[in-house]
Amino acid sequence: MLRYILIAAAVIPAIILLVKIYKEDRLEPEPISLIISLVFLGIISTTLASYAERIGIFALNSFFSEENNIYNAILYFIIVGYAEEGFKYAVLRYKTWKNPAFNCQFDGVVYAVTVSLGFALWENIGYVFEYGLGTAALRAVTAVPGHACFGVFMGAWYGAAKRYDLWGYKEKSKKYSALALAVPAFIHGCYDYIATLESDAYSLIFIVFVAVLFLVAYNLVKKLSREDKFHFQY
Repeated sequence: MLRYILIAAAVIPAIILLVKIYKEDRLEPEPISLIISLVFLGIISTTLASYAERIGIFALNSFFSEENNIYNAILYFIIVGYAEEGFKYAVLRYKTWKNPAFNCQFDGVVYAVTVSLGFALWENIGYVFEYGLGTAALRAVTAVPGHACFGVFMGAWYGAAKRYDLWGYKEKSKKYSALALAVPAFIHGCYDYIATLESDAYSLIFIVFVAVLFLVAYNLVKKLSREDKFHFQY
């Protein structure tokens, strides 16, 4: 019985956020089959990122001590940030870039958040089984929405990249594609780096950072949903 409770505690927050972002797509709801496949690809990206992080940490340990501030900066801003967001972006691009359903900019947000929540869902299950229901409660209001926010920023740039690609602005599309990875990787790095700093002052900074992150992401979702157009519209 406890096993099922732990799984539910890990999965439900991601499902709630997924339903909310799906409902924000006001022009044309995405195929459910595509959404489900993106969730599973998000789960796969969790495993891929985990292996990449292990390799990166092994290499990092060869050059820096764990007590070194440079160590933590490289770990969170480069290894963790780019491993996790990079594999999310890779499966996102693989599955959706040429999909005919990808016909609005906001679709990019829906797709990216879905992949991110698949990632968060699987990661959350591991944490909850290891640390218990207390961890589930904490991650339900921090890490899971955090991944959703990273997905919002990825999707915003990704959707713009698709639009410019269809309009024939190839260089601009490449620029926005690069930002679709770089921006969430940087924000992810900030999130993890601040979260690991041990002092009351940094705890307060982390709370403020998370609150601002959630607020900006929420407003961005509302703005992009409200202003969404089909890609062939100027």
